[in-house]
Amino acid sequence: MKRISWLAAACVTGFGVARLAAADRFRSIEAPVTPLLAFTPHVAVAALSCPVLLRRKSAAIPAALTGAALAAVVLPRAARSPQPPADGPVLRVVTANLMFGNASEEAIISLVQRSAADVLFVQEITDAAVDRFKHAGLTDLLPHQVIDTRGEALIGGGIYARFPLSNGLTLTPISVAQPTARLELPSGHFADLVCVHPQAPKPLWSRPNIARWRRELTVLPPPADPGVHPPRVLAGDFNATADHVSFRRLLRLGHVDAAIEAGQGLVPTWAPWGSPGLFTIDHVLLDPRCAVLGASVHPLPGSDHLAVYAEFRLPVGNCENSLRGL
Repeated sequence: MKRISWLAAACVTGFGVARLAAADRFRSIEAPVTPLLAFTPHVAVAALSCPVLLRRKSAAIPAALTGAALAAVVLPRAARSPQPPADGPVLRVVTANLMFGNASEEAIISLVQRSAADVLFVQEITDAAVDRFKHAGLTDLLPHQVIDTRGEALIGGGIYARFPLSNGLTLTPISVAQPTARLELPSGHFADLVCVHPQAPKPLWSRPNIARWRRELTVLPPPADPGVHPPRVLAGDFNATADHVSFRRLLRLGHVDAAIEAGQGLVPTWAPWGSPGLFTIDHVLLDPRCAVLGASVHPLPGSDHLAVYAEFRLPVGNCENSLRGL
């Protein structure tokens, strides 16, 4: 029992050191470390339970201290943050990974209707799914669209919108479709949209695949220059949690995560094998000038992801007059 207690404490403490040191930034060890760090919230709970589970106090103390340190990292995601005084129009968006186009079109359309979504971002959309959604009435609700299926189930992506779309940002191409568009609201305000979907770092432990996933995240743009370009919305399946240094880099650039801002940042969005949820890898990233009003996740039959909804208010100063020089 003594050996088991110390082994458990050593594992928890070692994990904590790896997370707090952002060990996945080191190329030599990123392959084994990156998949494991997705379990940070789970390990934090386990570490805080060590004083009860481990009979040896000498082993339980370092594990509990590790749990406290990890809790300090993850718990702020469950607390709502103060929001900036944005005075622009409200925008409602949904993002959904369709799992090779298999997600229920009825569930998608129902969510769009219930949430009054203005924009729907979809990943892993197929030509067949595009037809199903059209026949089910999605384009009646969101008539404007930018779709890139490339004829393959895994790499398709699309943006459906209630309001007109025009050419968006130009991104460095990656192995998966990441369509972009500029949304024009009736108020004259604009927003640049990016449907995000870097390929998952699979198979796990593979250095080339981890490196590709990391590189694909780096092509995503920073927030726009205030007063020069409209705010940017990056939404989709990032295949990354807030415990991955590659994702935190996007936050350091200035983006804010709508779910974290709303205190929902620990709600899982990936639910494999019929589980209630395991990791939070689907996100809506916003311009820091936006005021987040709410965020939530919703079941998506036919997919191993949950749909993510975010509602936020755009900043003023991105209307047509301020963009005439673009």
